[in-house]
Amino acid sequence: MSTDTLLTFEESLEKFDPAMGLEVHVELNTNTKMFCGCPAVFGGEPNTQVCPTCLGLPGAMPVVNAKAVESAMRIGLALNCEIAEWCRFARKNYFYPDMPKNFQTSQYDEPIAFEGYLDVEIDGENGPEIWRVDIERAHMEEDTGKSLHVGGATGRIHGADHSLVDYNRAGIPLIEIVTKPILGSREKAPEVAKAYVAQLRELIVALGVSDARMDQGSIRADVNLSLSPRAVVEEGAPAPVSKPVLGTRTETKNVNSLRSVERAVRYEMQRHAAILDGGGSILQETRHWHEDTGITTSGRPKSDADDYRYFPEPDLVPVAPSREWVEELRGTLPELPREKRARLQKDWGFSDLEMRDTIGAGALGLVEETIAAGAAPQSARKWWLSEMARRANDSGQEISELGVTPADVAAVQALVDAGSLNDKLARQVFDGLIAGEGTPDEIVASRGLAIVSDDGALSAAVDKAIAENPGVADKIRDGKVAAAGALIGAVMKEMRGQADAARVRELILEKLT
Repeated sequence: MSTDTLLTFEESLEKFDPAMGLEVHVELNTNTKMFCGCPAVFGGEPNTQVCPTCLGLPGAMPVVNAKAVESAMRIGLALNCEIAEWCRFARKNYFYPDMPKNFQTSQYDEPIAFEGYLDVEIDGENGPEIWRVDIERAHMEEDTGKSLHVGGATGRIHGADHSLVDYNRAGIPLIEIVTKPILGSREKAPEVAKAYVAQLRELIVALGVSDARMDQGSIRADVNLSLSPRAVVEEGAPAPVSKPVLGTRTETKNVNSLRSVERAVRYEMQRHAAILDGGGSILQETRHWHEDTGITTSGRPKSDADDYRYFPEPDLVPVAPSREWVEELRGTLPELPREKRARLQKDWGFSDLEMRDTIGAGALGLVEETIAAGAAPQSARKWWLSEMARRANDSGQEISELGVTPADVAAVQALVDAGSLNDKLARQVFDGLIAGEGTPDEIVASRGLAIVSDDGALSAAVDKAIAENPGVADKIRDGKVAAAGALIGAVMKEMRGQADAARVRELILEKLT
């Protein structure tokens, strides 16, 4: 794998302006596939969820999934899009081994939803900033199958001995959401891209149309990026009003984590800048993102729309949703995420900074579920933003990928509230949860972590600490009660942090004052 020459991020911004476009594919959670009755579930045995229609066998006829159409319209409405009164499917012709029909049933010039926007919140120097990301279209299509390349070192086709194809995913309903070019974000471009995908994912989950799990590929982002020479405007001169000339773009495919979206934008900005600064030109191509190394590599030359030879799908009738249906669906939209965040902040009593940090850590939903499971807001926030966020950062994972659930966190906090654990012991319970050792109660029992409140055991440990620290004991007898902290520390050390510190203090003062 070759290593690209890069300019620093700062150098790239001195010379060039970035333009981004994001294409997000969302797998819908319908029971069946887009055009047939095969189950649309994740994780089945290879090639067991297929039929003549999704395998593209001769004579098989597709039928549109009405639930998928409804979900597409709800997504479009939530993104402030116009909903088409009449739209058609089209055949997108290309050969991939994991597309059994040799064409993809998609939408081209007549999408079901178009001309929308999503207001995205990012951190600013003086508080939250709102970036309006314009949506060009949200259209319906079907997913491809999945190729598995065997025998190589990277899991990619280059160097593999052979390839296997699983068609279970072929025909799964997809909505592709395409932005218009995002201009003017400059140094904030990686952050805006990450925030857009994060808040779009949040919206999709709120709508209930997909589980939007990036780790399973049910939501994936393609990152389009180009650079153009920086437009420098002299002080006092009017800003140019002409439409900016965009550079040649690359498309980094199937980026499957929020952190990777940010990193991919940053990397491509630096790579493009180095090529252009050296007098080279950018090849319009798809790129592969490598999570382990944080780089992109060349995929294939990027085709334009004309190359796909789109034409109307002859086997499907047009989709013409009535205005009554559209308005009925508009009435089903849930509380939008930005509105919900404002309400939750007020209900929980979080400051702007606390709420911003919670959102930035990707922990808002986790905190909300933990509170719903019985934990106090500040306790839920404490565990997710300190303990869990630290562990996720150390392991290079998303905070939701640690294997600790909101119910687990609430259960651990309940043990702390009951006096059965302290924070130090609770951290050991989280070690056990991540290691898969069972429930919090099972881990406390198997590791022997419960706090000791028995006066007999505590009294013996206090007597030992007094005997071993006579000078400290004399200070307490002389009225210097603050010195009790040293004896409490000695008792906690003796009992491996499992003593009830409040009761230990009471016993010390009872014995010495």
